[in-house]
Amino acid sequence: MGNAQAEDEVALFERDMKEFWIQFKISYGTEQNNQISALRDLCKETLEALAEKWSKKLKEEDLMIDKIHECNNEILQQSKYVAEKEEQLSEIKSKLNQEQEQQKNLTESIQELEEELMKKMEIKSLKNKAAKEKVEKVNKIKTLFKEHLALEMRRIPDEQLQFIFRHIDHKDPDKPYICTLSINDQGDYEVTSCTPPLDCMAELQLKLRETNNFSAFVANIRKAFTALSYKQSA
Repeated sequence: MGNAQAEDEVALFERDMKEFWIQFKISYGTEQNNQISALRDLCKETLEALAEKWSKKLKEEDLMIDKIHECNNEILQQSKYVAEKEEQLSEIKSKLNQEQEQQKNLTESIQELEEELMKKMEIKSLKNKAAKEKVEKVNKIKTLFKEHLALEMRRIPDEQLQFIFRHIDHKDPDKPYICTLSINDQGDYEVTSCTPPLDCMAELQLKLRETNNFSAFVANIRKAFTALSYKQSA
């Protein structure tokens, strides 16, 4: 009977231990499940917070990228605009240089023409002065020739001077012997007509140009007319 009681107590103890273990497992498992659930919820909240944070950050970065693209496009447009303006400026500078070169050439041409004109005016002035001096010289001896050599001088159109010699033909003292003289563009004496013609006129004209001795020329013309008159009378 004592052994039976001991066995019952052991069986009861084992039963109590099983119940305790079952209750422990139930109690421990529930707490563990609660901890896991709480940990899971915390992880989920953390992940959602991180996801929201990174989503916001990604959106900000997308906006930043869009702004960078806009800036790059704006810079590209500005670069194209600057390049176009630089090209236009280069063309304007080229045209300006060409115009300046043309103006320089025109100024030089005008200066050359002015210098050439001044030279021509100076030459013309000298020629006019020389011609005037020659005319004055002729006028001074006009009276002398008329009185001593029976010579009459007349100014005729085209700035010509006509010499009329008389008292050459002893048979007809009033018969005129005429020689017409002018000053050419080079400022030299030139015989334009001679009546009657003299074979030596070219030689006399050349001598007058070389010596500029007008009195000797007139005297030689009279001598030539006189010799011609004697020759025709013989």
